[in-house]
Amino acid sequence: MTETLSIRIDSAIKQRLDALAKRSNRSKSFLAAEAIAAYVESEEWQLGELNTGIAELDARQSISHDKVSKWLNTWGKPGETKAPR
Repeated sequence: MTETLSIRIDSAIKQRLDALAKRSNRSKSFLAAEAIAAYVESEEWQLGELNTGIAELDARQSISHDKVSKWLNTWGKPGETKAPR
């Protein structure tokens, strides 16, 4: 099921969207819907990861900057260490 959404966009972006729709043989509506879906998915993922990180910090499940720095400094060197836990 689909619904209609009206938006205002800059005229230069609209012209680019028109041109892209012609070149790709897709409708402007299809391209805009795909772009919005990709944006929503990305934002949901980012916010989910941020909330998970905040919950881990609140539960004191974090690793100090010092430990991470020491670990990163071993990368690519003999005796490279495992990630801190």
